[in-house]
Amino acid sequence: MSTAPRAEAGGGRDRDMEGRARNARPRDGLGRPLPYGAEGVDRQPEGVTRAPGETVAEAQSLLDAGKPFHAHEVFEDAWKSGPAEERALWRGLAQLAVGLTHAARGNATGGARLLRRGAAAIEEWRSVSGRGYPYGIAVPELVLWARELAGVVEREESAVDAAAWAPRLRGGEREGEAGRE
Repeated sequence: MSTAPRAEAGGGRDRDMEGRARNARPRDGLGRPLPYGAEGVDRQPEGVTRAPGETVAEAQSLLDAGKPFHAHEVFEDAWKSGPAEERALWRGLAQLAVGLTHAARGNATGGARLLRRGAAAIEEWRSVSGRGYPYGIAVPELVLWARELAGVVEREESAVDAAAWAPRLRGGEREGEAGRE
């Protein structure tokens, strides 16, 4: 059964084929709703189960394209479908992507707050799990990136370029940790 959003007749809420509320309005590259009928960017399908390496690669591609909102949805799928012991990692990565989204939209307060929250979450996950580079994800470097960007958006109080500030998810891998899938 299709899960493509559709608008209900009579001006009701947009719903998917299972009846769940879904906004069918097109969205721009930062996930902001556009008017019905406007040209938007393709949305990320929801509920996709990917291998961790595929999640990281897909999210990196979206971040590099200046689409952190869409990268957040990829991380959210991993958070919801992955093993319980990794959910805090994927949730923290989703928060980093949403923080970048808000920073790119010009929301300095929300962006900085989510960047710091995501950094703290993945740092805590790393401390508890003992895994600094799960699936090649450079957790220590991401924490530094997030805190630096949080400071920049607070000081400048203007929108940042999402593609220019896209983090490198992989890097600084330790032997044996990059391929752990």
